[in-house]
Amino acid sequence: MSKLSLIVAMARNRTIGINNTLPWRCPEDLKRFKALTMGHHMIMGRKTFDSIGKPLPGRTTVVVTRDTNLKIEGCLMAHSIPDAIKTCAGDTEIFIVGGADIYAQSLQLADTLYVTEIQQDVEGDTHFPAFDKIHWHETAREVHSQETPQPLQYHFVTYQRC
Repeated sequence: MSKLSLIVAMARNRTIGINNTLPWRCPEDLKRFKALTMGHHMIMGRKTFDSIGKPLPGRTTVVVTRDTNLKIEGCLMAHSIPDAIKTCAGDTEIFIVGGADIYAQSLQLADTLYVTEIQQDVEGDTHFPAFDKIHWHETAREVHSQETPQPLQYHFVTYQRC
C-alpha cells in the first residue's frame, strides 16, 4: 500500500499562491520539495502543472484534469484523485503537490503532511484548505530563516494522521 502525502508551503493565513505562482521565494523550501519528491509520483492539477511549465526531472507527473482530451507530453493524465492514485500503483509514497482544489479533494485521504509554514500572513488568491490539527500529530519541526532573496521565517513541519 502506498503512503499518500501532501506537500505544501503555506503562509500563516493559509495562502499558497497568487496569480498561479508562489507568493515568496524560498530556495530551501524548493530543495526540500525536490529531496522529498525525487523518485516518486507527484499528483497535481492542470493549473499547477501550467505554473511549473514542464514535468520535473526524476519524478513521474500525474496531472488531474476534467479535460478528457488533454494530453501533456511526459505526463500521465487522470480525471479524478482516485484515478490519479491508481495510476501511481507500486510507488511507496505518492505526493499531492497542489493546487488548492486538489489539496481539498485529497486531504481526507492523506497519511502525511509535509508543510513549510511561512511565519507571516501573505496576500494571495489561493489557499490551503483548513484542517483540524486534532486529527494530526506533529512528528518533526525544523525552524529556519533566510535574509535573501527575501527575509522569511519558516518552519519545515511534518504531520502524521492520528
